[in-house]
Amino acid sequence: MTKIETNLTMDAAYEAVAPEDFHSMMEDDRYGKRSTAFDRIISATNDHFWDPTDSKYIDFSAPFDMENNYLNDPSQCMELRTSIADKLTEKQKIRLANLDAKWTLSSILHGEAAALALSASLCHILKDAGAQEYAANQAREEARHVAGFTHYIRARYGKPYPVGVKLGDFLADLVNTPIVWKKLIGMQMIAEGLAMGAFATLHKYTNDPVLRRLTQLTMTDEAFHHKFGKIWADKTIHLLKQEDRDAIEDWSWDTFQIFQYNLASGDQKAQVYVDAGLDPKMIEAAYMEALTDVKLRQDMQETTYVMRILIKTLIKAGIITSRTAPKYAAYIDLQELYAEGERMAGDVIAEEGIKYLRQLNGMGGGNYSLDTMNAAD
Repeated sequence: MTKIETNLTMDAAYEAVAPEDFHSMMEDDRYGKRSTAFDRIISATNDHFWDPTDSKYIDFSAPFDMENNYLNDPSQCMELRTSIADKLTEKQKIRLANLDAKWTLSSILHGEAAALALSASLCHILKDAGAQEYAANQAREEARHVAGFTHYIRARYGKPYPVGVKLGDFLADLVNTPIVWKKLIGMQMIAEGLAMGAFATLHKYTNDPVLRRLTQLTMTDEAFHHKFGKIWADKTIHLLKQEDRDAIEDWSWDTFQIFQYNLASGDQKAQVYVDAGLDPKMIEAAYMEALTDVKLRQDMQETTYVMRILIKTLIKAGIITSRTAPKYAAYIDLQELYAEGERMAGDVIAEEGIKYLRQLNGMGGGNYSLDTMNAAD
């Protein structure tokens, strides 16, 4: 095992043991050493409670005409920005765009299932009782996301697409690894940052009120989840040896590329094109022809763009430095992100959702801000 394959524990709140070492969890001194770093996040759990099986929160039986209406704005289907669009009827365009949305929603569902399993796995290895309780809370919240997106996909499509090979392998590695820093950066920061970007985009561009509500309710939970990883970064990154820090930075770049590949690669989405009655090779050729750096930059200038939020998450965590900045600069103007504050595009949507849930749950609406969750104590 290389040097970086350690847990890089710079703060006792993230001390970990082997999954099979439950004796360490029963040490009498452990219980009294509980960190307070996660108390604010844990205490906020009741503020954003919702139940995907209760129609007062979300009614999955509400109809939507999938045959004649775009689930999301067609501008969000990259394939329709290529020359393929000129060869399709309007009905064919709608079908392709809605199946493309199914691919995105299916990937989200698989990611939520991985987040559930990973959160549960943290309960087996994090020795701090406060960190353990946070992980248990997140596991509960991820479970309702799995239920929510399962209900939605069933209502609109019947069943999800299988997970993409690259994404599936990566998520399985994250869940199974005993290395805490990989779990926290890979899931709590990169995957959760990606999720917030995806949900913000769906919330903005969907034509389905049920999906808009589902993304908002999910964001009320997710807005807290990557804070756990952010606290780890605040307590850890600046204390690392340069070789360890570089290794984390390089691993994060590799992880970014995996997610980008799953989002944009035609070979991962071949079944989408087959189901739309189209030739996957023809679509992929047209897609690659249209996919220029200029277009990517234009897309990423929107604050809701998925990868933009992910890159900002890494910048604010101190994981992107001058070593890897030129790689990310091929996708976005980094100086703009460096100049921005800690708030993400999805924070406003989540805050509005929390106010809605507090009113619905009889707690009163009032003003609600996530700003107090942005830094470690």
